[in-house]
Amino acid sequence: MADRPMLERLVKLNDVWLSRKDVLHGVQRYEVSTKKIRIHTDCGEVITVNNSRRSASARALRNSKYRKVCKHCKLSDERINRFVAKDFYDPGITYVEATVKKSAPKKVMKKGAGSTAVTSAGSSTAQQTAAANSTVQQAATTENNAVQPQTSASAPAAASVSVPATTPIQPTAKENVTVSANEKYSPSQRKRLEALLVSDEIDLDSPDLPPFEELEAELVSKRKAELVDIYENSREHMLAKLERDISAFLISKGFIEIKSSILIPEEYIIKMGIDKDVELSKQVFRTDDGKCLRPMLAPVLYNYLHRFGKVMPDPLKIFEIGPCYRKESDGSSHLEEFTMVNFCQMGEGCTRENLVQLIDEFLTYLGISYEIEGDECMVYGATVDVMHGDLELSSAVVGPVPMDMDWGVDKPWIGAGFGLERLLKAKYNFKNIKRGSRSEFYYNGIYTNL
Repeated sequence: MADRPMLERLVKLNDVWLSRKDVLHGVQRYEVSTKKIRIHTDCGEVITVNNSRRSASARALRNSKYRKVCKHCKLSDERINRFVAKDFYDPGITYVEATVKKSAPKKVMKKGAGSTAVTSAGSSTAQQTAAANSTVQQAATTENNAVQPQTSASAPAAASVSVPATTPIQPTAKENVTVSANEKYSPSQRKRLEALLVSDEIDLDSPDLPPFEELEAELVSKRKAELVDIYENSREHMLAKLERDISAFLISKGFIEIKSSILIPEEYIIKMGIDKDVELSKQVFRTDDGKCLRPMLAPVLYNYLHRFGKVMPDPLKIFEIGPCYRKESDGSSHLEEFTMVNFCQMGEGCTRENLVQLIDEFLTYLGISYEIEGDECMVYGATVDVMHGDLELSSAVVGPVPMDMDWGVDKPWIGAGFGLERLLKAKYNFKNIKRGSRSEFYYNGIYTNL
């Protein structure tokens, strides 16, 4: 027996919809989410049902019976006859457009093939290595005959001048590293100075800087004084203060604050369209009991929109601030543990203009410059991206989107999410996002290993 077509396929083939009272409607358009299908009829009705093979709606469209035709849809005889005749649909043919996950081809190795291949590869590698060493030795001999080695502290590094094995480099009395003539500080010294710098207060490539020991002592003294000042005066962590400031701003704009669990059911992220074939799914921290550390705040906000939407006045405004977790790639703008704020409004006034105005008031309140760009994302589709130079601060969305059906949300909405550590990076011009994060190595941007 052939597999039954999905309801989505049946709607497309029939081009009509059969109601529960067996009234035949014309289909103007339809939208499909992960589990639902929303059908817009020619007469203006909107029906949302499960996108299933075995539902009553699917059975009705596989048959040819109907009681009457909707007088408002004004169906043509051609569309009615198409539904009755089913000449497009052969029950012996499978119409299911199933997604087949292809597994990687297995590597089959005959006995003895492995050792032969390894021996051959090893022999080839050995020959290449020997040839490379011979070339390097010839180059070194030629260069050594042309250039006399230097043993003073200002001698160039080995990459610049080749030194014969019989002539050792004498280390300086102060440190066991050589510094290129083109560089003022060694790589380890430069790394130490970069850690002590909070932002671009000093250009380490400037030729007018003092020796390393002097500059290090100056920066350490300055950082200690700043930490003491924080302790004696504000006593506030910048990330916690930013959370409080954002909360106060949104509450003043009529938003209600919610707090939800960091552990969420894994089905939530699947419901957001993040299945195991999507790159974002690989970044999720999963537990053994079907749960995961939330990679975003949106799933629970969806649930609140559905539940509060039944009892709260219109428009409904909610927000949450809290930690999220992703297996992010290492870099100056990514963290595995980060803090998000998501705010959204549902109902009246949910336009792109109002969303951009709210973002403008929000970032102006925080003292952060920005630009607006249009973009696409995997979860929501079209987005309104908020940029600070090359740093993305937010992807904002104007709903509705097809995914809303899976969460029981049927009203227009607007929303935006910001990473708080990125906001701090933008505001204080940090080179590394870790300076404003939850960390034992940085406090308010200041390196603590002094």
